[in-house]
Parts: sequence; structure tokens; C-alpha cells
Amino acid sequence: MSRLVIVSNRVPSRSSEANAGGLAVALKAAIEESGGLWFGWSGHVNERADPEPRIDVINSFSLATVNLSRQEFRGYYEESANRTLWPLFHGRLDLCLFDGEAYETYRQVNRRFAGTLCSLLQPDDKVWIQDYHLIPLGQELRKLGVSAPIGFFLHIPFPQTETLAALPWHREVLSDLCAYDLVGFQTAECVGNFQEAAARYLGGGVRSDGRVVVEGNIVEAAAFPVGIDTRAFKEMSQSRDVQRRREHLRNCMRGREWICGVARLDYTKGLAERFRAFETLLERAPALHDRVSLVQIAAPSRESVAEYEEMRNQLETLSGRINGHFATFDWTPIRYLNKTYSQKQLAALYRVSRVGLVTPLRDGMNLVAKEYVAAQDPEDPGALVLSCFAGAAHELKDALIVNPYDTDAVAQALRDALEMPLSERKARWERMIHHLEFHDIHRWRRNFVDRLELVGKLDRAPAAAA
Repeated sequence: MSRLVIVSNRVPSRSSEANAGGLAVALKAAIEESGGLWFGWSGHVNERADPEPRIDVINSFSLATVNLSRQEFRGYYEESANRTLWPLFHGRLDLCLFDGEAYETYRQVNRRFAGTLCSLLQPDDKVWIQDYHLIPLGQELRKLGVSAPIGFFLHIPFPQTETLAALPWHREVLSDLCAYDLVGFQTAECVGNFQEAAARYLGGGVRSDGRVVVEGNIVEAAAFPVGIDTRAFKEMSQSRDVQRRREHLRNCMRGREWICGVARLDYTKGLAERFRAFETLLERAPALHDRVSLVQIAAPSRESVAEYEEMRNQLETLSGRINGHFATFDWTPIRYLNKTYSQKQLAALYRVSRVGLVTPLRDGMNLVAKEYVAAQDPEDPGALVLSCFAGAAHELKDALIVNPYDTDAVAQALRDALEMPLSERKARWERMIHHLEFHDIHRWRRNFVDRLELVGKLDRAPAAAA
């Protein structure tokens, strides 16, 4: 079996016990099967970048990491990745920083990563690169003569062509993506956006099978929706440890119902819009006063970026105003928690909450929606209210699908979810959990890796000949 080499901005912990997240578990399982290599940034920032990678052996695979210099961290990570590509790909042009010097640093870091990784590759390897931080990496590997199958998966949305065109170097980014054998997206909509952009801005042709041909390079673009480890999450949700946590939460609830939301503190997640929708619900349904609370966890994120600090202040002000207006001595309408919680704590929260509120303004997939469904009690499941702009809405069609910008509609969906009969909740949940059990994280990575191996065999020779 040929090795699988995974490359990501951040890598799993060196401790084999530390990675509880479904994505890390699935990718580790993939490289453990082939005795592969995981390469990426160590998470450490030094005055100068270390010239050599650190290599550790974890179980049956190797972990290779490199540090960033302070200048690299600022230009590559803080500015280009998180203040240019992240807002651009989520449709927030008003928040984009277009800085040519930062972009050059972004490319230099990818070029350095390629040089380091190239020395670690073996014949017959296949390479799977993850997410927007590393878009140029495949192109840089090709320049160094790497002919192995190279795939790329974008975990965030791919924007519409007009939005992408705002990026001064959008043609270079598209050209980078066309250097891969296989490019995976979360939804068919994102695949279509990429194909249209390649045709419009690079003069590429889109074949009947969906492959894009640009200057002799053939790249297959396809949707591979990311799943969760459904079975593992269900089992964890039913564990004794989580059961104890649930009992503690029910004591805190005092017979009331909870609506729960869980997200990183990010302007793409629609948190302020959620608060306003819940406020509208309370205004229009006085009977729900003292009966329902919104529990919103917003894990800290990118605290050095000014927009995130402004958003945190906005949410604190908004929740304070709503609570000041509606709260009583023993009832707090909004419980806003700007903290990070473990998977077991979240599983307990999901299971006791009558409604899961997942309403991002734009999201590649959103695994919280899937985790909420997986955590439910089959005999008394909750209802999911889900944004139509989350990739998960293409799969979880039995959720209550809403436009997060429509405050009235979200408020009504919350009321419908709270009043939904048990028979309807069970029917909706059963269809959603059946989908999640079949389309789990392991099927996702197997589908991508198998397809990469196939298209690598089919297309490397024709691409080279062209």
C-alpha cells in the first residue's frame, strides 16, 4: 500500500490520546493504515524559522512539523489566511485586507513548506493537502518535480466568481488549484463556483464529466461533504460520564427548556442575529417567558484580530440588553458563555437541549449541526433549526431550514421547534441520523483517498504529456 501524506496548517497533538475531534481521528486512521506522514505547522512562532523539521513517530505514522518566524506568522497566517482568504471566501469583502506584501509572505511560506516536504516524500506517495492556508502548496510541489497524485480539500466555502474577482491575485489562486489532480469541496454549489471561475478567469474548459482543463492540466473537482464520527459521538453521548454531566445540567435547567448554540466566536456564525431572533421570540410569545433559555457557547477565536474583539463586545452588549429587559430573579433568558468546552460537555448540552440553533451566515459545512443530531435521545429527540447557508443544510433536510438574516422567520422556527410534537421530532431525527450514520467521516476520507488514487493514475500521464 502506498503511503498517504497529509498536510495541514495545524497538526494533531503528539500525544496519541489527545485528539478527540472527528476530523483528526479520521485523518489519523487514514495515514495509520498506510504508515503515512502528517506534515504541517507546529503552532510555535520563533524569531526565525527553523531550517529543519521536527519528526516524531506516533503509533504507525510520522509527524513532521516546522515552526514559523514572527514575520511569517503575521503575513501568512494572521493577514493572508485570516484577514484576506477567510472573509473573502465567506463573502465578507468589507472585512478583507488586500496586502501584496502579506500575500508574498503567504506564498513564501507555502514555498518553504514544499521544499521541506519534498525531501520527506517517498516514491508512490499520494499527498492530501487541507484547506485555504495551503492553496499554493501543490503548485510549489509540482515546480520541484513532484509527480505524485496530489489532492486538495477546501473545508470552507468557495465563493462566487464576482466575489473571488475582488482578490487582486485571484488568477494565481485559481491556477494553484488547477495544479492538483483532485480538488474537493463541501457542496456541489462550491464545485460549480470553482468551475465557472476557472473557465472565466483562466480560459479553462469544463468537460462533460466535470473535470476542468487549463493549459494542459486536468483537475477533477467534486463535492465530498465532511461528516462526523457518528457512531463514536453517539456512544460518547450515552456514556456514564456524559450522563452525569446531563444530570447536572438538568438540575441547572429547573424544569425549563433550553435552546443551544455552539460556535467559534466568528463573524460568519450569525451570533448577533441569533440573539435578535431569540429576542423577537420572547417579544411575540410572552408565554415562553421563564420557560425557555438560549444557551450560546462562543469559543474564543483569533483574539488578536480587531474584528473579533469588536464582535465579542457586541455580543456582550446585546445579551446584556436582552437579559436586562426580560430576566427575572431566577430566570436568565440568554446564557452567553465565551469559553471553550470539551466534546463530552458539549454532548451533554446537546442531549438536554430541546432545540439546536445552528444559523451561520455562511459555512462550508458546520459539524455542530451533525453533532447535535447524533447526541439526541432516540426516544425524545430535540429539533434542529439550521441555516440555509450552511453546507449541512444540503444533507440535513429534515431540520427546520431558515434564512439567518430573516429575524422573524428564525423566531417562528424556534417556536415551531419548541412546540413540535414528539412523533414529528422522532420522524425527522430518524431520517437525519440514518443519513449521518451512512455518510460519516470515515466514508468521507475513504471516498476522497480512493478517488485521488484513481484520478492520479488516470491523469498524471496525460497532464504531463500535454
